[in-house]
Amino acid sequence: MTLLPMFPLGSVLLPAMPLALRVFEPRYLEMMVDVLAQEPAEFGVVLIERGQEVGGGDRRFGIGTVARVTEIEEGDGVVGLIARGASRIEVIAWQAEDPYPRAEVRKLPALIWTEQCRTSLVEADRLVRTALALASEFVEASWSSDIALADEPGDLVWQLAGITPVGLIDRLAFLRAGTTEELLSMLIAETTGAVQALRAGWSLGGLG
Repeated sequence: MTLLPMFPLGSVLLPAMPLALRVFEPRYLEMMVDVLAQEPAEFGVVLIERGQEVGGGDRRFGIGTVARVTEIEEGDGVVGLIARGASRIEVIAWQAEDPYPRAEVRKLPALIWTEQCRTSLVEADRLVRTALALASEFVEASWSSDIALADEPGDLVWQLAGITPVGLIDRLAFLRAGTTEELLSMLIAETTGAVQALRAGWSLGGLG
């Protein structure tokens, strides 16, 4: 187990996905000082189950992702950073917030890519891009349907899961996949549902 600084958010971070943060709360500014003093500079990200990002007192889900800082920009009382999702984590126990959240976490095994997944990956890629194109007709999409993604297939699977237009809880469920095959199966099922809803003219609310 590892003791890790934690940053609860109102969004889900998946492995291989980028995360942009603007940090201004004093406790999280202090956390970033400690994070950046370590190599690699990492912290955990979990989805807030109930409550808000600012002020504390929130309730959190117990599975998340390690965020590894890749870029940092410091301003007047504000830190801007870019991080990338790394390994998945399971929270074992939350520690006292003194002054920022910390948790004992267990890193979950990385999913192994096998060429037997190639056909499913091609299908998932097609579905996700179709869903993004359809979603753009209803809302300003966070991701373009022609976005360039990773060449490495293991990262590509996670990135497709990270950009497909589904809800927060659906995206959170991807983190619980035990194998690449299971993740692709979940991704295809959820995205197929999204495509069907969008083609029926439903705007998908609560996308995460």
